[in-house]
Amino acid sequence: MKKALITGVTGQDGSYLAELLLEKGYKVYGVRRRTSTANYENVEHIKDEIEWISGDLADLSSLIEAVNKSQPDEVYNLAAQSFVEASWPQPLFTGNVTAIGVTNMLEAVRIARPAAKFYQASSSEMFGKVVETPQKETTPFYPRSPYGVAKLYGHWITVNYRESFDMFACSGILFNHESPRRGMEFVTRKVTNAVARIKLGLQNELRMGNLDAKRDWGFAGDYVKAMWLMLQQEQPDDYVISTGETHTVRELLEVAFSYVDLNYEDYVVIDPKFFRPAEVDLLLGDCSKAKQTLGWELDVSFEHLIHMMVEADIKRVLAEHKYRSEIITDVAVV
Repeated sequence: MKKALITGVTGQDGSYLAELLLEKGYKVYGVRRRTSTANYENVEHIKDEIEWISGDLADLSSLIEAVNKSQPDEVYNLAAQSFVEASWPQPLFTGNVTAIGVTNMLEAVRIARPAAKFYQASSSEMFGKVVETPQKETTPFYPRSPYGVAKLYGHWITVNYRESFDMFACSGILFNHESPRRGMEFVTRKVTNAVARIKLGLQNELRMGNLDAKRDWGFAGDYVKAMWLMLQQEQPDDYVISTGETHTVRELLEVAFSYVDLNYEDYVVIDPKFFRPAEVDLLLGDCSKAKQTLGWELDVSFEHLIHMMVEADIKRVLAEHKYRSEIITDVAVV
């Protein structure tokens, strides 16, 4: 039985990856920090199938202990401070976790289990102020946020360990990927949650920033398959994972609101406080290498993804407020 160690297992990507690996017969170990409270919402249905190990990306000794205990065949480093907006007011925290934390994880693997295959979650935010479109593995990086800079460090330190210590270390340069498990602070979930609440009479407006920013949005469940495929290859390499399509935030609003027969223009208010200090205007990935080398394919379209998220949020909001008689119940998409 193969064994996998996942950091960030309770997050969106970690939960989908854990499901995938369990389905494939892996023994899955999940690293979790010692905190007074723990959120297992995304993995509640598989919580008892995961073996939990205490660890923190900021604490090398705990990571060495985690690797020693699990002796994994594969390590997936998904943990990070992953909210771009929060990286401006918290640049040092972002750097310590999202950048230096990668070095700690790589060191733990190098010391305790050098034969393990290692996956690092890189990000399209590393491309930032893009110098070519679409972006591929050879496109120069130009990050535009502390988060993007931290991810770039994590990316290059992974390359460095691969070349310096002959480790099987890969980076997946993942473009935006979403799901009903996405955190509320991210724009896609902010929109679909607002659509649900507006449709159900619980909210009157949605305050947004730049509606013209363009992103390459895919489904997280599709993207974790690419992570696994990278570690099944004979040689380690880095891959762009994307849909190859770009959509504006305005299109996101149109798809989400129209799904419940509403016009986004009746509810969206532009608020300057939601504009980034340095905007990334266009992200569009070229995933041809992943398709050709890994045999990776997408299953969920942009429209299907947003519809899926709206449906999930409507069901969740209805469940949370079922005691309120004024909530409408004639919602066709549920």
